[in-house]
Amino acid sequence: MVFVILLIFWALVFSLILSKIKRGKGAEWAKLFRIITLVFTFSFFTYWFIKKSSVGIVRNSVALQVINKLPQPLDFYVINLNDPATNKAMETKHIGKIRPEYYRIEYLKMDKSDQYWVVGYLGKKNLVYFSQNSVPNKNIDQIIEVQNYINQSVKLSDIAKKQIEAYNYENIKQGIWITLDFLLLFLNLILLLKRK
Repeated sequence: MVFVILLIFWALVFSLILSKIKRGKGAEWAKLFRIITLVFTFSFFTYWFIKKSSVGIVRNSVALQVINKLPQPLDFYVINLNDPATNKAMETKHIGKIRPEYYRIEYLKMDKSDQYWVVGYLGKKNLVYFSQNSVPNKNIDQIIEVQNYINQSVKLSDIAKKQIEAYNYENIKQGIWITLDFLLLFLNLILLLKRK
């Protein structure tokens, strides 16, 4: 994903440079490259936004329902512990901020895992809830009711904290590159549609 975003960034930068070529043999090739770059960028981001917006129902997955029974809204993450031999030993997902007496549903792919952690934050840095949960039967959906502030394991919650910080850092970095891509996309589109 990051590789494609960086590739789009450099292609859009190159397209901006090619917009200076107005005449000669290279002008038609430059315009063709710019059009192909814009079409590819639009197609990629349209697909990406549709994929991100759609409900994350995964085939042969376990539905996890997290219910917030506490009086304050908490920001929840779930960390899926895969088999260490796999490429991604820990998979982090942001469930979202859940208000009191509300719930969220997340779908976990548990084919290489039988354990997950649920982490709750009050604010940005204050970890107030950590639970380690096993999945003995992968045919039964999971329900977690958060009724009190608890940390089942300080050692594991420190690992979870680092994992969530790395996850958030990657999302921020990706967000910056996507914003730059959109800015360059807009500039390229304006220059391509501009009439003399």
